[in-house]
Amino acid sequence: MIHSRGLQFAYPRAEPLRFADVSVAQGGTLLLRGPSGSGKSTWLALASGLLTPTAGEVVVNGQSVGGLSAAARDAWRARHIGFLPQKLHLSEALSVADNLGLVFFAAGLRVDRAAVTQALQALDIAALAARQPSQLSGGQAQRVALARALLLRPSVILADEPTASLDDAACAASLSLLRTCAGSLNATLVIATHDARVWQALPQASVLAFDAGVAA
Repeated sequence: MIHSRGLQFAYPRAEPLRFADVSVAQGGTLLLRGPSGSGKSTWLALASGLLTPTAGEVVVNGQSVGGLSAAARDAWRARHIGFLPQKLHLSEALSVADNLGLVFFAAGLRVDRAAVTQALQALDIAALAARQPSQLSGGQAQRVALARALLLRPSVILADEPTASLDDAACAASLSLLRTCAGSLNATLVIATHDARVWQALPQASVLAFDAGVAA
């Protein structure tokens, strides 16, 4: 569940971004729709607690995210938010399995190797566990990043432009996988996108529209 009201954020020496109010039920889907540079990634950062609003608030599963201390916010994010960034940020110094293991460190938990294996198996990439990120195809790397995002069974999945560099077949497969994974967890799914294929594939989703650098 995500609710926001009066949400604003101002970068230094810039006019504030003002976001329309949002209410999405648990298990629902929200599309942040608009061109690159219009504020979609800022909204994701506010919802995940990476940024603090300059006005208004965003509430996720009953928690006002901006009201948490920095340390509490980091712990909350690690346990409740699954994030699929546009740049996947897989560490080349680590194997696929160890990249997933970092999730437990971020949450202050002991690494659960069985859970890592199960997450990789669920996305049909268990055979990749010992590989380095440079040994993965683009599609495989995205599945690894999704396995990492889902590892602690988050209540919210945030995906930033997940189809931007994909052809039509890969786009359809990626969206199907996201929807299936979110459905299996009853997680709220938020996709930031400027890809019309995503809008067409998810006609029942709630929409927050962005335009020309200012959220509408």
